[in-house]
Amino acid sequence: MILVLVEKDLHGAAVEVSLETLTFARSLSEAGGGVPVDAVVVGDVSDDLRSQLAAYGVREVHRLTGAGFEAFAGAAWASGIETVLATTRSVVVTAAGTPRGGEVLAHLAARAGVAMAANVLSFNGLSPFVVNRQVVGGRAVEEMQMSSRPTLFTVAGHAVEAAPAAAPTAAALVEHAPDVAAIDLVARVVSTEEPEPDLSGSLKSARVVVGAGRGAGGEDGFDGLLELAELLGAPLGVSRVVTSLGWRPHHEQVGQTGSRISPDLYIPCGISGAIQHWAGCSSAKAILAINTDADAPMVTKATHAVIGDLHEVVPAINAEIRRRRAG
Repeated sequence: MILVLVEKDLHGAAVEVSLETLTFARSLSEAGGGVPVDAVVVGDVSDDLRSQLAAYGVREVHRLTGAGFEAFAGAAWASGIETVLATTRSVVVTAAGTPRGGEVLAHLAARAGVAMAANVLSFNGLSPFVVNRQVVGGRAVEEMQMSSRPTLFTVAGHAVEAAPAAAPTAAALVEHAPDVAAIDLVARVVSTEEPEPDLSGSLKSARVVVGAGRGAGGEDGFDGLLELAELLGAPLGVSRVVTSLGWRPHHEQVGQTGSRISPDLYIPCGISGAIQHWAGCSSAKAILAINTDADAPMVTKATHAVIGDLHEVVPAINAEIRRRRAG
């Protein structure tokens, strides 16, 4: 059996990267002769979630409940998955390559004394089991042979496109309420806050996206960029460094660990174009880069480029757009 850790969003639905992981697991199942694919979910499992998982070919949904699972704790979740493994014949455990997915499977690998592969893109052999995975921040792909059992790996975000199964399954609910050791709750989430409203629009479906990077200069350096986005009816997408510095929320991130976009026009401003960001925007039909560095990777790969300070260029563009619309 293949067991997939499924993460939920704020509304209790499976997150997209978990659906991608289920799709990956189903392809692995088909290659292996049709072994069942089960899901493990922490906390509430609504009827809508069960229906969603059934549509993606899940045979059984293993629900972990109890005081130890009221908030996220990587070690506790790994302990819960161990309980599921003890009652099933799982030979593969996988999760989306999210911070939580990676942490839980790392704990599980340490407990089982086996290797774990992170950020898997594909597999190209079952006997032995061989996977291809991203390494060095996505700059290279490594082939890794995995002979230990259970086989543990995370699936890189957007390595596959989420797709429902040809026919829905039962997604029968199986309850587990294991005891969690106090030591497994030492590192856990102790408080949460409501996220800021998503005002960036839909990055993945947008025809035009305005991008912002380190060149914005700080948290207060986005006024002109937001104005340009509003004038063009476009969402704002940002580089990883911008979210890492806390200048903008994570849901606006474009790149390997953010959204992958394919607009008709992408306007990256002050973005150097590191490979992680390029992985998220390379499908754009046209790119207009604004940057002070003529040799920046984003500039050299762009369809068109303006060499200059975005804080001078973008306001000039905004003023010209307003002038033409007024006329």
